Amino acid sequence: MNLQPDVITDATTDPGTLPAPAETSSLRASIELDLEHMILTGELLPGQRLNELQLSAKFGISRGPLREAMRGLNAKGLVETIRNRGVFVRAVLAAEALEIYDVRAAIFGLAGRILADRVDDAMLNRMHEFLDEMDRVARQQSFDEYYRLNLAFHDFLIQSTGNKTLVSDYKALVKKLHLCRARSLVQAGGLAVSNREHRDMIDAVSTGDKERAQSAFFRHVERSKQRFATTIDAGL
Repeated sequence: MNLQPDVITDATTDPGTLPAPAETSSLRASIELDLEHMILTGELLPGQRLNELQLSAKFGISRGPLREAMRGLNAKGLVETIRNRGVFVRAVLAAEALEIYDVRAAIFGLAGRILADRVDDAMLNRMHEFLDEMDRVARQQSFDEYYRLNLAFHDFLIQSTGNKTLVSDYKALVKKLHLCRARSLVQAGGLAVSNREHRDMIDAVSTGDKERAQSAFFRHVERSKQRFATTIDAGL
């Protein structure tokens, strides 16, 4: 895709200073990742409008690559464009989130089944390192650190399946859930409870029993869904 016209700011711009198409594409991808990070970490909140002037100034870029980046975020389901109003961070409603949990449970269960066939000693050692570290921060009631480790742990499990389609679909679902679920682990059930479920999952995988592993992984997401539903009922 040739994006050169998007970076021209005035009629006197020297064509020799314009970035090549590949460079512009790389810039767009970099900005998209930065915006995605801002959304997933809560720096940009659900329902918040993405102000082109402010973001262009923040990144030191013209609006062309920024708009391309926003289109990429729209394709990922992280933002939505409202005609005559602008681009807004998506707000995932409770009903949609519960549906996403159902699909995520099925995919995560499949991940457990695959891992039961693929797991080796190196993978198991890394999994137990994650669990021990999460136990430590759970005792400290450090939500932010636990949440970061929890995401890294789940990502390691998914990546370890070696199934690129599963990885892509799972990550897309998790990104949407980031828009509404960050506090559910602490608000209902606690960190230690979540990590006990993780240990059940890894114990199941280590046996090589595919049915048991699939059930443990599926059950973990189902319980996460229940914790999230509790936060809805409590109005959190």
